[in-house]
Amino acid sequence: MSKPRTSVLTGLSKLRTAVLTRLRSLDLAQAVSRSDNLSIAASRRDNLSIAASRRDNLRIAQRFSVGLNAGEEQVPKGRLIELSAESFPAVPSGLISGATRFPTLKRWAIVAYPFAINRLLGLFLLGLTASVVGCGKHHEPQAATGEDLTPAAVRVQKIEPVKQPVMEEVVGTVQPKLQAIIEAKVSGRITRLPVVLGQSVRQGDVLVELATQEIQARLDQANAAFRQAELDFNRTANLRKQQAATQAEMDAAQARYNVTKATVAEAEALSGYAKILAPFDGVVARKLADEGDMAMPGKPLLDLEGRAGLRLVADVPSLLASRVLPDARLAVRVDTVPDTITGTLAEISPAADPASRTVRMKVDLPETADLRTGQFGRLAVPAGEAAFLFVPPPALVRRGQLEILFVAADGKAQMRLVRTGKETPQGIEILAGLAPGEAVVCEGAGTLRDGQPLQVQ
Repeated sequence: MSKPRTSVLTGLSKLRTAVLTRLRSLDLAQAVSRSDNLSIAASRRDNLSIAASRRDNLRIAQRFSVGLNAGEEQVPKGRLIELSAESFPAVPSGLISGATRFPTLKRWAIVAYPFAINRLLGLFLLGLTASVVGCGKHHEPQAATGEDLTPAAVRVQKIEPVKQPVMEEVVGTVQPKLQAIIEAKVSGRITRLPVVLGQSVRQGDVLVELATQEIQARLDQANAAFRQAELDFNRTANLRKQQAATQAEMDAAQARYNVTKATVAEAEALSGYAKILAPFDGVVARKLADEGDMAMPGKPLLDLEGRAGLRLVADVPSLLASRVLPDARLAVRVDTVPDTITGTLAEISPAADPASRTVRMKVDLPETADLRTGQFGRLAVPAGEAAFLFVPPPALVRRGQLEILFVAADGKAQMRLVRTGKETPQGIEILAGLAPGEAVVCEGAGTLRDGQPLQVQ
């Protein structure tokens, strides 16, 4: 055996090219080029033909000792081919025709026939890879069937549809019932602003004071003109009594007197505008100016909210607005208030907005803690009636992101994947996956398996 072994080792380098070509055609070259352990590569990828092109050093070729001389593409008949039994102990001798084992050498000796050596090696590697991939699979233990499971004692409940009104939620904003934007009626610089944000004020309190130099000058001028007109009127009246003045002079003096008197009243009114007073009891919600700012008509200075209460203002679609009656009691939800608020419809617009096709509604809200103006609210508007399915909370089984119910049918548990809705005092709403009239396991559902026999209590 020493002479065939020497010739085999010398011909190994020339065999590499033929072996690689055959292995690439069988899509098996990649796995063995990356690792000696074929089970690792086979468990990572089902296709074993990806990385063969990356490396030409095929390690499996090092395990073959083939007596192929220079210039030969086939092994002549009668020459021995040795395969290591330690490397490939599971290869049966019947895999390739003419194989014979020599126990004393602990090797496989295969007598070559006139068929191509490439075909021989390809068939061998194909069988080897199939056996390795098969060994790499993990065989799970067979799951127990419904007949093998022990009966479970449960309680069931027949689920019947419940008719309830359908509510459509419309978003709105919490606003005060009484609100005023404070502005100046005359132009002037703000000399005093005694209120602060959030301060409570009473009706008649001073909110803003403006500079009054120009207004005071106009008042003084009006008073002087009035006094002169009053003297002229009195003198003309005395002359008229003595028949020393004509009636026309008397009428002119009377007119001048009336004009100057009205001018004084106008100046006094303008002087009064220098002080802005609170129109009602309320709270300063916004402060838009400060001392030193210039006030003028149309420029907001303060935002005053009354104490009359709060309301929710919402734009409701015109189709839903027709279902709401005057003085209706509607449910309102606000994020900062844990419980639902019941409000009363106070106002509803008779016309719809042509741009949004909505109708504005104002719902008065009761006095509630943590309720502030400007908050976001949801108004529940009735939209009809529909049938709903509710199940008890213990009946619903959550496994990861799956929501499961078990239905009792033919004495066994049938698993149903369902889609749930809102959780109400009547139970959890089931939107899909359950039919009306089915019996649902309401106690003991957490340990059930699909197909398990049931003992209904």
